[in-house]
Amino acid sequence: MTSTLSVAAIQIALTDECATNLKHLTGWIREAAAAGAQVILPSELFEGHYFCREEREDWFARAHPVQDHPTIAYFQALAAELGVVIPVSFFEKAGQAFYNSVAVVDADGAILGVYRKSHIPDGPGYEEKYYFRPGDTGFKVWKTRVGTLGVGICWDQWFPECARAMALMGAEVLLYPTAIGSEPYDAELDTKDPWQRAMIGHAVANAIPVVAANRIGTEGNLTFYGHSFIADHRGDKLAELGRTEEGILSATFDRVAIAQYRAGFGFFRDRRPDLYPILLTADGSTQF
Repeated sequence: MTSTLSVAAIQIALTDECATNLKHLTGWIREAAAAGAQVILPSELFEGHYFCREEREDWFARAHPVQDHPTIAYFQALAAELGVVIPVSFFEKAGQAFYNSVAVVDADGAILGVYRKSHIPDGPGYEEKYYFRPGDTGFKVWKTRVGTLGVGICWDQWFPECARAMALMGAEVLLYPTAIGSEPYDAELDTKDPWQRAMIGHAVANAIPVVAANRIGTEGNLTFYGHSFIADHRGDKLAELGRTEEGILSATFDRVAIAQYRAGFGFFRDRRPDLYPILLTADGSTQF
């Protein structure tokens, strides 16, 4: 394992045909790997259109178990061929439960495990609570062949607790596959800037790089606004794509230098866990 870690995010428009999307995404992954990326992040639920725009029983058929999942198996082979780490977002069926999940595929093609999305949104155009149970895995980090990665999924990226937990567990970079765009109930509402600011805050508060991969294009009543980006441990944006651009974002980080910066800045030295029990309550009340 080297002292540097090179990461990339892929931003593309997606069809509702899985084979077409895999072929399209693979071309960009190969290009990113050829340019030196060691970790390559696709967007959330990239197998097809973002089906959570509306509630339809037939769309549960899109879910599959982790074992023998054809898309995960495909990316296991690709990761092993290219020697890269690929977090694979997928709609998971586990018995009678359904989850919005990521399988982390290591650079040798091995599945290191699965993270199930913890925070599940519900609103016009983003009706995920109809499809997904809240994740039961807890937050996770992954000790890959190239570095230790933390992975959250879309709505998770708005919550500082998720980022802090992964940083405490030793993550060296935070990865967020995403599907976010317009709000069907309010054509004037654009959340792009606060979306980026929330994650940049995680980068600053935890002295850790952040990578976000969004999709672009219009699917039904949603237009995804792209703006995938990579921020460094100071919160400075190193790379960003626009609202309609397809492409690759990449950056290389010095893992040793960032760890030294994090230790010197004192965020983790000066934490007061003894004062944080209030965070374990739902309503902020100290009266029981």
